[in-house]
Amino acid sequence: MLSTGAFLQVLVPLYIIAAIGFASRKMSILNSNANQVITQLMLYITLPALILYSLNTTFSTELLTDSAWLVAMSIFILCISVILASWLRRKAMLPEKQKTVYESLIIFGNQGFIGFAIIYLLMAEQGIIYLTIFNICYLILIWTYGIYIFTKREQGVNWIALFFNPGILSTLVGLVMLFLPYTWPRPFLVTFESVGKMTIPLSMLLIGSLLADIGWQEFRRYSKNLYVWNAAMFKLLIFPLFLFVFLFLHVPYPLLIVAVLTSAMPSASTTSVYAQKFGGDASFASFGVMMTTLLCMLTIPLLYSLLQWLHPFFYS
Repeated sequence: MLSTGAFLQVLVPLYIIAAIGFASRKMSILNSNANQVITQLMLYITLPALILYSLNTTFSTELLTDSAWLVAMSIFILCISVILASWLRRKAMLPEKQKTVYESLIIFGNQGFIGFAIIYLLMAEQGIIYLTIFNICYLILIWTYGIYIFTKREQGVNWIALFFNPGILSTLVGLVMLFLPYTWPRPFLVTFESVGKMTIPLSMLLIGSLLADIGWQEFRRYSKNLYVWNAAMFKLLIFPLFLFVFLFLHVPYPLLIVAVLTSAMPSASTTSVYAQKFGGDASFASFGVMMTTLLCMLTIPLLYSLLQWLHPFFYS
């Protein structure tokens, strides 16, 4: 596993790519449609390819055990997030349109874009396998409860969209191939690898471009809203710290790294999409996503450093 210094060096290129995306949007090299195009490209092409390539590995009982730990940690942190976020929403003195956004900002993270970028650079294909398994429950939740938060009615859940979500479909196909005594033909694997690895730079270009779309007036107005900072604190620090309890259960260290760092990802841009589509406060959502994205540049290295410091005490 990388030292804290080496981990920071790995993050620097990601931040530089995000800065390029920010500058490109400000200079109109990326136009107003660029964010939607990049998102669609990643969601439907590059990310599924990366998942399929990474899951092309040999099945083993060790992998089955690792999967059980990852699913257990995922369910654990999602349950805590949903329960506490619901309680925080009820206590919040916010307009109803901002309450729904507030709850969503706390629960749902950018695990599919920034998460894949960081975990891939940290653990390569093995990390993507772990992250894909860890994300299965999350994907189901964001396409069901994520919509329900804004609609508050059962028919608001789009079950067809859930099943045909490319992230879930590629994961299911990859898992089926994992358990079968077959592998993809080499031309397919080369294609999956080449296309899939585009996910990392594209994800950071998208983040930079999204940040560039936040106006100065919105920044000044929402930066004074304490609930934005509260959501960021829970999403980036408090919830990931709950997973440290698994240190006492001696979960394999790489699995814990994936779970903690993935849970510490900034709020998902999907929150802005849902707010726009279902009548929430979209500008409040965009600012929350932006703020958590900026702050995660500090909190992710902090959590990684804390895990590295605790490692000798639990894994001697």
